[in-house]
Amino acid sequence: MTRPMKLHAAALILLTMSASATAADWSDTAVSWRYGTRFREPVNPSDIKKHIFALTHASGYKYGSNYFNVDLLQSDKNDPASLTQDEGAQEAYVVYRNTLDIGALRGTPIQYGKVKGVGLVLGFDWNTKNDVGYNSRKRMLVAGPTLMWDVPGFLSTGILLIRESNAPSGAFPPISQVNGRYTYDTHAMFSASWGIPLPAEVVGDWTQGWAFEGYLNYIGAKGRDEVGNPTGAETNLDMQLMYDIGSRFGQPKNRFRVGVEYQFWNNKFGNTAATTGNRGQRASTPMVRAEYHF
Repeated sequence: MTRPMKLHAAALILLTMSASATAADWSDTAVSWRYGTRFREPVNPSDIKKHIFALTHASGYKYGSNYFNVDLLQSDKNDPASLTQDEGAQEAYVVYRNTLDIGALRGTPIQYGKVKGVGLVLGFDWNTKNDVGYNSRKRMLVAGPTLMWDVPGFLSTGILLIRESNAPSGAFPPISQVNGRYTYDTHAMFSASWGIPLPAEVVGDWTQGWAFEGYLNYIGAKGRDEVGNPTGAETNLDMQLMYDIGSRFGQPKNRFRVGVEYQFWNNKFGNTAATTGNRGQRASTPMVRAEYHF
C-alpha cells in the first residue's frame, strides 16, 4: 500500500472514531482474563499455555456503532521470547471496527425479512509480538458491507476486503532474511459476530443470565507470504458461554461474568500444513474466562 493510501485510510478511520465518540447512545467497557493450555503457533510443534488480558469497549451512536479490543497475551516457555531466555513471548493485538448504519445515514431504516439493518464496516487490526521465530508486526485495514439481523441480542454478518502487511524480524531463516514491510494480496473475509442471551425456557428460571457469544472469520488466501510460500484459506472460530454470576450476589446485571470459551483456528495467519510441516497451523483451544464490566 502506498503512503498516500495509508494516510487516507488512517484519516478515514480516525474521522469515524471521533465522530462517533461525540454522542454515544449506549456504551459498555470491560476488562477480562482468559486462560488455555492448548494454543498453537505456526511451525511450533508444542502446545502453548497463554494468559490473555483484554480491554474491550463497545458503543452505539446515532449513525452506527464502535467496537474496540486490545488483547495482551503472555505465552509460556513453549513459545519463547528469545533463544537465550526461558521466558514466553508477549503480544499485543488491537482490533477496531466502526459500523455505519446506512439506514440511519439516509434517514430511512433498511429492513427486510429478518434483516433489521445494513451497514458499512471500516476498521483495522494491529499487532506486535516478540517471539523468537517470527516477531510479527501486523497491520491490516478492513472495509465492507454488513447485515444486522433481528435476533435477541445481536447478530451481524459481513463480507470485508482486507489489505494486510507485516514486517517480521524473527531469528529463524528464512524469516530473518525478510527486509522491510511485505504486503499480501488484497483478499476477502466473511465475518460474523453475535451475542445472544439464552431464554429461560432453554436454561431454566434458576439459571437465567447465560449468554452465547463469539465470532467467526473465514479469510480467503492472500497470495504468497514473505518468503514465497502459498497461503491458504483461514478459519477462526471463537465462542463462549458466559454466566452473569455477579447478579446472584447483588451486583448490577452483567457486571461480573464467568464462563468457558473455545477457539478453533485452522491455517493460522494463512499458514498451511504443507508450509509448516503440519506443525502448529491448527489449534483447538478450550479456555476459562472471567470479565468485569464497568
